[in-house]
Amino acid sequence: MNTRILKTYVGVALLAAGSSFAQMTPVGTWRNIDDKTGEAKAEIQIIEKESVLSGRVVKSLRNDPNAKKTCEDCKDDRKDQDIIGMEIIRGVKLDSSSEFLWAGGGKILDPENGKEYSVKMVPKEGGQKLQVRGYIGPFYRTQVWLRAQ
Repeated sequence: MNTRILKTYVGVALLAAGSSFAQMTPVGTWRNIDDKTGEAKAEIQIIEKESVLSGRVVKSLRNDPNAKKTCEDCKDDRKDQDIIGMEIIRGVKLDSSSEFLWAGGGKILDPENGKEYSVKMVPKEGGQKLQVRGYIGPFYRTQVWLRAQ
């Protein structure tokens, strides 16, 4: 009887651990939080295709009627595109040096100013938060995004 109970506890623990590790990926929908104001600005959906991540703005969370709707300052194929639906994360791969670091040559675009940055993403707190760091050389800016429910 005790062996059966122990096996049940071990099974439940393994299931819980498995679901926790399954969340340790940037894949999913995130609310990006402005590092300057602390306000949620948009929902970003990150997908994985052939081991490469990309992310699109799927929803604006701003109440400001004067907020930018298109990326006039973009310099590539996204110039003058609507921000909603725009791919802002491209080419991110799992970094082989760390189990939960996604960096591998990817880029992130700030559609408000049209600037593109190298990006590193690290899931935190069991995958409920995502540390997103955009950088150019030694200069960087970090935001912590929250997984959308």
